[in-house]
Amino acid sequence: MDNSNKVVIKLGSSTVVDKRGKFKKIWVTSLIKDIKKYLSGKKIVIVSSGAIALGQKYLKIRQKKIQLEMSQAIAAVGQIHLAGEFQKLFDKFNIKSGQILISPDDTEQRRRALNVRNTFSNLFKLKAIPIVNENDTTATAEIKYGDNDRLAARVAQIIGADTLIIFSDVDGLYDKSKKIVKSVSRIDKEVYSLIDKKKNIYGSGGIVTKLDAAKICMNSGCHMYIANGSKKNPLKRVIQKKIYTHFSPKISSLDARKKWIISSLNSSGKIYIDKGAAKALMNGKSLLAAGITKVAGSFDKGANILIIDQDDNQLARGLASFNSIEIDKIKGKQSKEIEKILGYLSKSEIVHKDDMVKL
Repeated sequence: MDNSNKVVIKLGSSTVVDKRGKFKKIWVTSLIKDIKKYLSGKKIVIVSSGAIALGQKYLKIRQKKIQLEMSQAIAAVGQIHLAGEFQKLFDKFNIKSGQILISPDDTEQRRRALNVRNTFSNLFKLKAIPIVNENDTTATAEIKYGDNDRLAARVAQIIGADTLIIFSDVDGLYDKSKKIVKSVSRIDKEVYSLIDKKKNIYGSGGIVTKLDAAKICMNSGCHMYIANGSKKNPLKRVIQKKIYTHFSPKISSLDARKKWIISSLNSSGKIYIDKGAAKALMNGKSLLAAGITKVAGSFDKGANILIIDQDDNQLARGLASFNSIEIDKIKGKQSKEIEKILGYLSKSEIVHKDDMVKL
């Protein structure tokens, strides 16, 4: 952390809200003290869950299963309380804070992602700590992150953070003998076999979403830690006792645009290609229509799509220069035929090499 200029701290619901639905003022105060001591002068972002839990407490709603439409309204009530609680505690330490509510379109659409990055940059100039949460009040089941682990990782990638620390109700990732895995350099089947699928009473994630977050961070050149947030002074505990799982990033030469492409949470569709096109892609070439065998999904021009080979391997992720209907019409055709088939002059590359990242 000494070498980190930008640090994102993700707080799970159980770390900021107790079992009675009350905000954990003592614990959050201890975190703020840690931030002042260990992260002074650094650019800090806090991604915090807990709005719905606080809203339920305030509205005296006890049932666990709530319909999406009602949870949106509850989130609107709880979000005020969550931001207010943070602001009151940060004010005691003369630290400015701001609130950013983010929807998936804000990170998955390039132009909006750049706007989000600019907002963070200006908050850093104002010496304010952004408190981030998903905009649950307007999200639907189809357009939700569904968890703040992946949201935190996407924020870390967009702002170019050096470190993401996820505070949860566990010490880290455990191996099959229940010992903490200290370091992970690659997420493979062996790592996924260690997943405990249990969730806490408030959290929407689990280890699966944390591994998804780790993938985003590792591809973006960002260190990620899973550590326990149930004890006071959590940063001090991480630094002094070194109880955590550390996900070390890949050495990445990707520019910011390509880091954004590879870190996308979802793909709008898939393009299947033949052996010749697969070989060309691996040699750094663009994807042309001639090598495409099939198009799956419905997507617009500029959508983030996956490129799949004949053996169903994911070869690359990129931004489509055509929509799915157009690609379906010109698949398998030579570039010189495209204008005649579509009726207008266009690019020859279906996915340009500058808009593509090999997986």
